[in-house]
Amino acid sequence: RIVSSTGALSLKAVPKKMIVIGAGIIGLELGSVWRRLGAEVTVVEYLDRILPGADGEIAKQAQRIFAKQGIEFKLGMKVTGVEKLKSKLKLSAQPAAGGDTETLEADVVLLAIGRRPYTQGLGLETVGITPDKRGQIANNHYQTSADGVWVIGDVTTGPMLAHKAEDEAMACAELIAGKAGHVNYDIIPGVVYTKPEIAWVGKTEEELKAEGVAYKVGKFPFMANSRAKTNHETDGFVKILADATTDRVLGAHLMGVGVGEMIGEVCVAMEFGAASEDIARTCHAHPTLTEAVRQAAMAVEGWTTQM
Repeated sequence: RIVSSTGALSLKAVPKKMIVIGAGIIGLELGSVWRRLGAEVTVVEYLDRILPGADGEIAKQAQRIFAKQGIEFKLGMKVTGVEKLKSKLKLSAQPAAGGDTETLEADVVLLAIGRRPYTQGLGLETVGITPDKRGQIANNHYQTSADGVWVIGDVTTGPMLAHKAEDEAMACAELIAGKAGHVNYDIIPGVVYTKPEIAWVGKTEEELKAEGVAYKVGKFPFMANSRAKTNHETDGFVKILADATTDRVLGAHLMGVGVGEMIGEVCVAMEFGAASEDIARTCHAHPTLTEAVRQAAMAVEGWTTQM
């Protein structure tokens, strides 16, 4: 009844009440799945926001949409314990800043506060490799401190994403073969497979502000996109961030139906060092959802044509 993300995929029936501990990517994906299947879902998160690391504006709008779908959020709450009763679970939580304990009841509790890399029990100590406290292994261009032992994916640093591991695998194989292997870690997209989807690549507004980078913003809502209106799926928007001086695209943040398929366009643009104007002046078929990317790029300089 207390499950990980793996166990949440193997439940025999839809629980009446589910509590998700953690409002990150995995927690929201699985919480939204079980909500759509009929469960009452409450998400408990230690931080005061959902999707830590994602663009703040995207996270706020996502929370509003998920709340309208029936997901309840309890943010800034620290879980202090889960008691197993005969027919239910009783979870105790209190404000992270201190305060009275609150009790919640559920049929299933999903623990979604992160995954650990699989590095234990492999005999790494026999070749002189010591993982860090998170279980990850340091590397120098994928090579460890032991000759002939290379690492990619979840067992080493960086986001735990299949496509990041795939890129590292190719680069690692090239290096082993004596060729030049490279991964651009600044252009690894992230996708949250909720409904609607959330996708991003590059810098967030918060990161650019912290780094003191002057930037411009272009936004376009799917409410104004013809294909989205035709499909009655208008939640979300596209946001493009560009350097205030050079117009080079620094990041993109999307929420809407199918944006996981759309983020690749921005990845290609960023890989080639494109300006927002390059995207804005590239013809996109009409009516398509991808027009929203072009319109957001046009909005960077204030010449959106579909609003």
